[in-house]
Amino acid sequence: MVLLNGIYDAALMLYALSLLFYFSDCLRRSPSGKRLGTGLLAVVAVLQGVGLGIRFAQEAGLPIFTPYDFLFWFSFSIVLISLVVAYRRKGEFTVLLLSVAGFSAFLLNRVWLTAVDHSLQSWSAVHGWLAMHIILANLSFAALTLGTVFAILYLFLHNRLKGKQWNDRLRRLPSLETLNKYSYISILVGTPLLMGSLIVAGISIVIEGRLPLLQDLKVLSTLIGLGIYICYLILKISSRRSGVIMARFALGGYGFIILNFLLNSWSELHRWNGE
Repeated sequence: MVLLNGIYDAALMLYALSLLFYFSDCLRRSPSGKRLGTGLLAVVAVLQGVGLGIRFAQEAGLPIFTPYDFLFWFSFSIVLISLVVAYRRKGEFTVLLLSVAGFSAFLLNRVWLTAVDHSLQSWSAVHGWLAMHIILANLSFAALTLGTVFAILYLFLHNRLKGKQWNDRLRRLPSLETLNKYSYISILVGTPLLMGSLIVAGISIVIEGRLPLLQDLKVLSTLIGLGIYICYLILKISSRRSGVIMARFALGGYGFIILNFLLNSWSELHRWNGE
């Protein structure tokens, strides 16, 4: 565990440096700063991969059943997505916001959570279903985060253009049409994953005969968030709303996703300690 914590601390420090280099580049164009930031981001991905390998050896299996591991996988996914976006034109601001999200999750992990195992004795009959539920939830979280970042950039650019506040920084952003399109694609990927995660969770509850858990606060809030995203997709396909309204829909849905994670402490669904 000492080795693992050392690797994570090194990754956290390098992640912070990468974030600073990208922030500097976004404030004032700095190709060398961007290259350094991207390079550090790649090293962070390697260190996180090593950390995951150590956790895999410790758990003798896929480490996903604790909030600690969930947030770590999320941060790792965001780093990988950021590296892909970093090599696309006009991706600096996207990488910056993604890095803020990934770094925040990683920092939260280090100062708040610990890699304490959860006993799954009371869920032994649906261990595989729970694993699938968590994996789908994590992937949907990453995809919806990306969609939210594009929505934030859309609103930012729209407000600047509306106020005729054009400058060199705005030239480095993708067009409104591109941001709207990318946000839609990300949410189009994330929503079915979120729906699949809920379906798998429902199946595991039914198999275990714990039907009262279907009324759990976390389940209900997830359904509300999913409903917002489904409305987003329906309105998007029908082209009945402006890009600004669609971006606000994306932010509203993501707000419920964040709320879901915060509700873990009050949720009976995620108390996998046999109580």
